[in-house]
Amino acid sequence: MTAEKIEGSAPPLWGRGATVAFYTLGCKLNFSETSALARRFVEAGFERALPAQKADIYIVNTCSVTEHADKKCRQAIRKLTQLNPAAWMVVTGCYAQLKPEEVAAIDGVDLVLGADQKGNLFEYVNNLRTKGKAQVLSCDIRAVDSFFPAFSSGDRTRSFLKIQDGCDYRCAYCTVPLARGRSRNLPIAGIVKEAEAIAALGIQEIVLTGVNIGDFGKTTGETFFELLQALEKVNGIGRFRISSIEPNLLTDDMIEWIAQSKKMMPHFHIPLQSGSDRVLKRMRRRYRREVFAGRVQKIRAVMPHAFIGVDVIAGFPGETADDFRETYIFLEQMQPAWLHLFPYSERPGTPAATMPGSVLKQERAARVKELQSLCAKLHRAFYEKNIGLETRVLWESACKGGMMQGFTDNYLKIETPYRRELIGRLQPIKITDLRIPPAV
Repeated sequence: MTAEKIEGSAPPLWGRGATVAFYTLGCKLNFSETSALARRFVEAGFERALPAQKADIYIVNTCSVTEHADKKCRQAIRKLTQLNPAAWMVVTGCYAQLKPEEVAAIDGVDLVLGADQKGNLFEYVNNLRTKGKAQVLSCDIRAVDSFFPAFSSGDRTRSFLKIQDGCDYRCAYCTVPLARGRSRNLPIAGIVKEAEAIAALGIQEIVLTGVNIGDFGKTTGETFFELLQALEKVNGIGRFRISSIEPNLLTDDMIEWIAQSKKMMPHFHIPLQSGSDRVLKRMRRRYRREVFAGRVQKIRAVMPHAFIGVDVIAGFPGETADDFRETYIFLEQMQPAWLHLFPYSERPGTPAATMPGSVLKQERAARVKELQSLCAKLHRAFYEKNIGLETRVLWESACKGGMMQGFTDNYLKIETPYRRELIGRLQPIKITDLRIPPAV
């Protein structure tokens, strides 16, 4: 069954006012796609319900980056089914692509959509007629070449804009290429048009998201740097952030340009994964730690107050106590502002899943805990370094205890007494004191 075949078929089961709830797991890319899907339903007259509410249709956009992510997906599906056993349950996302039959076997699931069907989800749901055995519409991920444009629009201050999908890298631990396929993107002109649509909503900040955004341009003969330069010219957007970029794809020229840009923020999320070259080689990463160190040193030279977040995997197969200590010391030297920490998780179908030298799960957890303590120290040091800095903050709408929060250009969380007129406003400030958020 294809989307073309079901267009113009029998009238849907639901009239205007039917309710649909979305439950999203995983990365910001998933959240941007969910938001785009939700807008399609709202435009057709559906009412959007919260995931905790009873709805006619539940749509779960899944993640499968770790074993724990798979478990959370299954738990979410079962919980939503209990809210309304008569509801239609539709599951898409990475878990649905990687293990469609496993998802279809969960009680309550009616429809499982793979990566190539996600963009046509509304049409498939609109064609549902009778309950019974779950229908599975999967695909050969190697043949997927379509691009589903998406951006989030539920937040009044920022939007996550999908600029790229898929990955041509084959890191030993990662299932993303198996779940999302090859690297692909819209042309720069199409991404600029999406950014202009976001600006028309009055949103001030755009976060550029994707699977491997530094690889942008593989399908259009363009480059990520050229995209940044084009987005700089979009009127109405005050700030752009880069969600995550591989160290081997972040060039000195790009760093220098960002340093002088008025819209590209001094905020970098750079995956490291390990500070041991031996482990990086086993992971099949495309750089060694000297490359990572060079990128950090270059950023610090031209943007001393830049926020640098780092991904680290603890307990990869073959990682010895000495390898871990090497990573710990390297991170101490690099002094990033934040560590995104993950215990290694075996993923079926990846080379790492059958590698010798498995690290006990208790030891993986212990190494993560040790790095969490380091993260708290690094995070505090970064905040303290910024006292006295003159910068800007974009205020958000949430109010807690009479206070509102916002983020500075370099991603410091700032508080001030709540004032409604500040919501969505970029305001110059001088940091005189900081309430440091706890490490999590």
